[in-house]
Amino acid sequence: MTGISKRFGPVQALSDVTLAVRVGTVHALVGENGAGKSTLMKILAGVYQADTGDIEIHGRRQVFTNPAQALEAGVSMIYQELDLAEHLTVAENIYLGAEPQGALPCMISHGRMISQAQELSRQYSFDIRPSAKVEDLAMGDCQIVEILKALRRKASILVMDEPTSSLSESEAKRLFEVVRRLRSEGLAIIYISHRLEEIIDLADEVSVLRDGRLVHSEPASAMDIPKIVHHMVGRELTDFFPSRAARIGDVLVQVNGLSSEAGIDNVSFEVRRGEIVGMAGLVGAGRTEVARAIFGVDKRTAGQVVLENQELSIASPADAIHSSIALLTEDRKRTGLCLELPCSWNITLPNLEQIGFRPFIKPGRENRIAGDVGSQIAVKWSSPRAPASSLSGGNQQKLLIARWLLADSKFLIFDEPTRGIDVGAKAEVYLLLNRLAEEGKGILFISSELPELFGVADRILVMRRGRLVGNLKTKETTPEEVMHLAAVEEKT
Repeated sequence: MTGISKRFGPVQALSDVTLAVRVGTVHALVGENGAGKSTLMKILAGVYQADTGDIEIHGRRQVFTNPAQALEAGVSMIYQELDLAEHLTVAENIYLGAEPQGALPCMISHGRMISQAQELSRQYSFDIRPSAKVEDLAMGDCQIVEILKALRRKASILVMDEPTSSLSESEAKRLFEVVRRLRSEGLAIIYISHRLEEIIDLADEVSVLRDGRLVHSEPASAMDIPKIVHHMVGRELTDFFPSRAARIGDVLVQVNGLSSEAGIDNVSFEVRRGEIVGMAGLVGAGRTEVARAIFGVDKRTAGQVVLENQELSIASPADAIHSSIALLTEDRKRTGLCLELPCSWNITLPNLEQIGFRPFIKPGRENRIAGDVGSQIAVKWSSPRAPASSLSGGNQQKLLIARWLLADSKFLIFDEPTRGIDVGAKAEVYLLLNRLAEEGKGILFISSELPELFGVADRILVMRRGRLVGNLKTKETTPEEVMHLAAVEEKT
């Protein structure tokens, strides 16, 4: 890709970017949210057309006006935002547009489709049922379906945009094995990830985008994480996990014997004022299900939630909001934001009663209120009326945080709040967590990244198979102990 530039209205997304990727290599593309990584790759995949610049594949100039042309030329992209038909099965998604023909013309052989999907899954050591409906799958399994879709196309260039963001550690390791195998077979793989440890471990070369420009490109063997971060943000991040100044007070929230229809079994813990309590566990351990049960999304079958010594009656998220509990969900696209609605609406949506919007909403006042809370946490938007979909991933996450800042909730549950955002945006989220803790809020912080939990949390709760199996002080434990509790079934 040579001299690629792209403008969206007044925003210059890419400026004269040149990227060369060699056959049989993993080429990492890194940068902060909004740096232009996804835009550049969508130009390669035929989703966008560059204003200027050229694309050459195997020495042949290509002009893509749609994704089908890019697929025909051997470019397959796994998007950060899942691109699945949720009402179809796993096999139907994998073979969408390439369904095996049945006995009669214009008919599909569902039996062959399922057997081929099984063989493809088995070939790459993924354990997933081809006949399962996608809408019933966990996020990690949805990501695996996306990967299998791309592998089925037998591309010569494979673009992976945050492929491990929803995978467990074991699933991610299997994916790395697949990537290395594909590299050895001669594929050119462009790998986008905010997990810089993955980049160092997996990549052959690293290119860094900042503000729409390519600022550095070098073999990965000559790079380390501080050097990558320096090129990404243009500064050193010496205090990646900011120091804590919050004073931990008395017990704010007690969860006693919590069980739910989603498989949570007799979970009990407490959170104090000013305390950040982390929650660790493998995918499927029940972390998100605990959050959903507390917030009234999943029906509780037993247990109680006590806030400020008063038992709460929570049968729905509306009840939780009225009880001063907030939930920032793990999937901001599907269960957090209304993407096509204005940013201001997304912020005020659960807060209309609290801020006095009765009986009518006054748009000017709503924009002013949303603008004030957005400015507190430096949300970057063209205006509060801009659609939420126009924001970068990090700013969309800030939008959700702004919602609960406006609600002034006392107990906040953050479920994977830094998933899919860059190191700079992560540091800002950590600062916001500290600020909330200093205000005396109680925070339950769910994360799949152990370094993050150890950098942020005062205590770490460990979940395994729907049960709480560990309650550890961060300063008195180790990542190895947490992982052992999360992964190893104790003998009875």
